[in-house]
Amino acid sequence: MALQKISTQAIIALKDALSNIYWRKKDLRQFIELTIENSAIVSTIDWQEPLKQESVSILIDRMIARQDLFQNDLLKLIQETGNFNDFSHLDYFDKDGNLKKRAKESVTKLRNQTKGYFDAIEELKKAEERREINIEKVKTTMYFTQKLEELKSKFFEIAINTDNQKRGFQLEKLLNELFLLFELSPKSSFKISGEQIDGAFTFDSSDFLLEAKWQKKLVTASELYAFGGKITNKLKNTLGLFISIDGFSKDGIETNNPLTKQMILMDGEDLMMVFDGRIRLNEIILLKRQHASQTGEIFYKLRK
Repeated sequence: MALQKISTQAIIALKDALSNIYWRKKDLRQFIELTIENSAIVSTIDWQEPLKQESVSILIDRMIARQDLFQNDLLKLIQETGNFNDFSHLDYFDKDGNLKKRAKESVTKLRNQTKGYFDAIEELKKAEERREINIEKVKTTMYFTQKLEELKSKFFEIAINTDNQKRGFQLEKLLNELFLLFELSPKSSFKISGEQIDGAFTFDSSDFLLEAKWQKKLVTASELYAFGGKITNKLKNTLGLFISIDGFSKDGIETNNPLTKQMILMDGEDLMMVFDGRIRLNEIILLKRQHASQTGEIFYKLRK
């Protein structure tokens, strides 16, 4: 992440604060080594002969000269030194209180010189995080759209299959992939107590059984009753979704049989709306369930 150049005033304030927060050179050196990552540079400085201020100035100047390597370390020094608030270690050397006073004043000056700078850095970090989130969203959207197109192509391939049984198995597999894409926790077909269940999924904390038909004829009321019997044999709050690509007979849609009161219906046109990206699968299920709850009608024609 590119950062704005550290100002001359900030560098001067950093040098002054570092020179004052510790009295002994070895304490100051240890503080710097523990603060920065590239601490090897500290050993290139003479901490014996020169004055403390001179050693600090040489160190910071060398780091400034190679900000491509040391900019993050300079920022850490500025931040850690600016956060300094315990000066009790100076008490032993501070007979008249001037050392602590000078240290506090220099740290306060450093804070004042760099406050706006760190606000700018924080904004840059947030902007970078937002950018990365947006990139991930774009990637996710691209993947989702591509996957939906692939499933749509498979749907058309299945449509030309003249083997009814094979077409049914292919439809079950396709629907499983579709429900997985929409994160509806699908389960493949299974048998229990002699019953064949085409699939199941979870939506909005409700468990649904799935029945899917592609038989080149309308699904009749008797077929809905058979599915309703499977639902009523399960836990009380279990619901059902019956998908018939070629639609449902009038007596099936208009039936008032109690066996159909826990299911909703989808046809091929509903499914194509999902494949075309006009509506999400979870949205279509929600709308159909709400309509059934409010009106008692198990087949809600969204295309209207």
